[in-house]
Amino acid sequence: MQSILEQYGWENATAIPLSQGLINQTFDVHTAQGNFILQSINTQVFKDPFAIDHNIKAISQYYNSNRPDQLFTHLVPTLKGETLIAWEGKRYRAFKKIDGIALDVLTTAAEAKEAAQQFGQFTASLTEFPIGELKVTIPQFHDLELRYHQFEQALIHGDSKRIDTAKDAILFLKSHQSYVKKWIHFTTNQEAHLRVTHHDTKISNVLFKDENAICVIDLDTTMPGYFISDVGDMCRTYLCTVNETCLDLNQIKVIPERWTAIQNGYSEAMGEFLTNFEKDHFAFSGQSIIYMQALRFLTDYLQLDQYYKVERPSQNLDRTLNQNQLLIEFNHLI
Repeated sequence: MQSILEQYGWENATAIPLSQGLINQTFDVHTAQGNFILQSINTQVFKDPFAIDHNIKAISQYYNSNRPDQLFTHLVPTLKGETLIAWEGKRYRAFKKIDGIALDVLTTAAEAKEAAQQFGQFTASLTEFPIGELKVTIPQFHDLELRYHQFEQALIHGDSKRIDTAKDAILFLKSHQSYVKKWIHFTTNQEAHLRVTHHDTKISNVLFKDENAICVIDLDTTMPGYFISDVGDMCRTYLCTVNETCLDLNQIKVIPERWTAIQNGYSEAMGEFLTNFEKDHFAFSGQSIIYMQALRFLTDYLQLDQYYKVERPSQNLDRTLNQNQLLIEFNHLI
């Protein structure tokens, strides 16, 4: 660690590991020059860390030229001017620490509205950004057509015992295949625009100060995408008080105030930029992303848990049932 810290020229530096975040390893670094965040990028998930580095620097340069007061996680270069360094098989990068708190759990509709507004403001602030400059960090990350195809392949080549065990969940997901056609209809329509999209809008990826959301963080999945990815991920992670680890399906209830908060918060920032066609698909955002995640969990279950970490054999099936119930509850609401 000391060898890494020295590359930045930091004096009297101490690094404290942070537990937040499931993908990258993160450290809170205190130095004589100020406080920083140091991360090692998980290259098992992000195969091309240079694409992430490129995207963050491109957005950073755009803000410096066009919105210099925009609060943003600007990268900190080393003494050699590098923003991505190699050390013992890992890739590291550093950010100037922003004074704020990342929430582990969303507890109020007001927090949901603040977060939705901040994620919307992030995309809105980059309306004029030349999107062709962004690289794709995870190809076909939110491609519902691909995810359904992978599900179909798992039904053919997956574990036969698990296919039998999951037959009810399989029938449920098959019965909602119309979402795939709707997804294709949306993404191929000229009124659906590719924009700078975060793609991972869970509550821990926005910083709060007092009761206000002040800045979007964790831009590893930021790339060209559709607004329904961000809104849909908020629906999946904000609407219910429990997440996909909950085994009691009776606890999976959608809170109407949080749905209203997502709509109002995001629309305050992005309403003037969304086309009428996109606005008509606002609720479909939630349906598509919840459904997509259920497909991914069940596909992994049928393929003997190759992607998601599990602590017991049925965990990915349990996650699927959880998301299926969330989809049912959301459909009752809208």
